Amino acid sequence: MDLYFIVAIVGAFACVLVGFVMDGGQLHSLVEISPMLIVFGGTIFAVAISFPSSVLKKVLKVLKIVIFPPKEDREKIMEDIKTLSMKARKDGLLSLDTEIHSEGIEYDPFLVNGLTLVTDGLDGELIRKTLESRIENIEYRHSKGIAVFESAGGYAPTLGVLGTVMGLIHVLSNLSEPASLGPKIAIAFIATMYGVGSANLLWLPIASRLREIDEEEILTKSMIVEGVIMIYNGSNVTFVEERMRGFFEDEAKERKEE
Repeated sequence: MDLYFIVAIVGAFACVLVGFVMDGGQLHSLVEISPMLIVFGGTIFAVAISFPSSVLKKVLKVLKIVIFPPKEDREKIMEDIKTLSMKARKDGLLSLDTEIHSEGIEYDPFLVNGLTLVTDGLDGELIRKTLESRIENIEYRHSKGIAVFESAGGYAPTLGVLGTVMGLIHVLSNLSEPASLGPKIAIAFIATMYGVGSANLLWLPIASRLREIDEEEILTKSMIVEGVIMIYNGSNVTFVEERMRGFFEDEAKERKEE
């Protein structure tokens, strides 16, 4: 579990709520069913209208990725590629088939897929195109999940304004009790708070986080593509390592500075 993400989300909401209380507000006054129904219910169904069910069925899985992001251990992958490169130069490309399917040795699934193409005897250019095509498909799938939350972040503030307008219409249609106008207007504006708050503290940050996770995964897979092609070409192991390090050189520097 990514505790950093959990702490950040809780901290963001806590700052808003604590600020509200410090200004003299009462937390129970923020809980109103009708604005909640308009904003959150309206946002959910607006998103449902925007995307096919095949995409929406994967939303929970996408949320799980946000909380439990995959680990991209590029250092280990580089070492695996170096080891496999040395074996290929020594024993030939076909020897990799036994190596990548050996029990007790765990390689990145995408790396295994790439090397399977190598041992199947495909041309180097065709291997690259095949793997890059798979990366594009992964990016496309990820973009759908990101788009769901970006859409929610766009709809929520608008529905919040809609809820406020509806509340004000109700208030202005009944001006016979001036003493009750203040509380009713306050309730009407809670809808705007729900909309703007959920968009900027929940939906859009989740979309940004998903995009970051996507970029990390695509970078790792791009690194693997280069590694597979260098193994296919029989490149020198030293060159393989230098080329691999180019994909996470900045990360390595940051870890040393820490």
